[in-house]
Amino acid sequence: MKHGLLIGSACLLALLSTVGASVAYPLLPPLFAGDAPNGLNAFLGLPPKLLFGVALMVNPVGLLIGSAILGPASDVIGRRRLLLLTTFGAAAGHLLTAYALLIQSYPLLVGARFATGLMEGNTAILRALLAERLQGQLRNHALSWLNGAFNLGWLAGPLLSGLSAHYSVTLPFYVAAGGLLLGALLSSLALALAPEARTAAAHAESWASTMRKRHAFTLLRHSPLRMLFLIHFSYACGVTAFYSFFPMWLVEVGRYDAAGIAFVNMAMCGLMAFTALFAGRASSLDPRQRVAGQAGAVALAIICVGLGNLWVGMAAIVLFGLPHAFYNATIQSWSVDQFAHHGQGSVMGLLSTTFCLANVVMALGGALLALVDTRLVLVAGGLFAATGAFAMRRWSRQPAPIESHAA
Repeated sequence: MKHGLLIGSACLLALLSTVGASVAYPLLPPLFAGDAPNGLNAFLGLPPKLLFGVALMVNPVGLLIGSAILGPASDVIGRRRLLLLTTFGAAAGHLLTAYALLIQSYPLLVGARFATGLMEGNTAILRALLAERLQGQLRNHALSWLNGAFNLGWLAGPLLSGLSAHYSVTLPFYVAAGGLLLGALLSSLALALAPEARTAAAHAESWASTMRKRHAFTLLRHSPLRMLFLIHFSYACGVTAFYSFFPMWLVEVGRYDAAGIAFVNMAMCGLMAFTALFAGRASSLDPRQRVAGQAGAVALAIICVGLGNLWVGMAAIVLFGLPHAFYNATIQSWSVDQFAHHGQGSVMGLLSTTFCLANVVMALGGALLALVDTRLVLVAGGLFAATGAFAMRRWSRQPAPIESHAA
């Protein structure tokens, strides 16, 4: 199978998956922050910001579970079958979300967002697919291009919401579900040409055994991977606080609607996707030093949103995409090079799971802080990212971690 076909198929699924995940972000804040009561923001008489936080939180809870088990499970069971099954499942989740919005059922919306997140945990499979079948600089570039596809999805999804929200709040989810189904069919043809990389244990281990023995958190018994987890978790708390609450900040500070949020997000993700095209280039500098600098720049951007006025905040939102794209490319390339003997699915699953765990923590904690002031969430997020940057800088002064394959 030609490498270009493999990379193109993975990037197509990444793009379509992220489009579906991101269409909700411009749509939900106006529904919950609006003055007019509805079936969503008036559920059980609870504060709308708390309801909004829970609606944000359940999707990454699903992602957390999915990322923890799907990446490692694909090491044993096979990537292609698991990838296609979860893609069809995510499409069904989008259709259920659309129905929940149509009838304004908050419990159904929460359930649909959770189920969709569970299926979207398959992003670790895509990263592992490229990490195991490509080598050297091509692998680094491919992982960076895959990040670019994810970032492009964060551009296209909110743009789709902004353009179609005036017609129907459910239309973006129908389009996202249709795109995922089409993408799954096209990618299945391409992936069918690739030999399935499965270990001998695939024939001996059951699903239950696989999930129990090989979930991503089993890697935390290794000291270097624990350090990676703690640093990446701190950074991810900052990023997820930013992602989840800058749309609410735009509603409160600039009175933006779904279309306005979508266009600001489009500028940020456009810069991020463009940067990802060359973010995977080789460098003589220690990757951990580069990660520290990139995380520090991200922290500064997030804090500027929290402390700045509308125009300073919007500029920081857009510029956030530049160092974040470099961070993603650097941390993933270094991780697959350094810890490949643990299984690419497990390593990619740990990174994805860490991000999802941070999303859960900041969605709930951020919702409580937002009851006081949304800007507090963003400032706290910036401090989390800065903590991760300082910790990585200290770690970079130590020798690179060395583990035996039997570790």
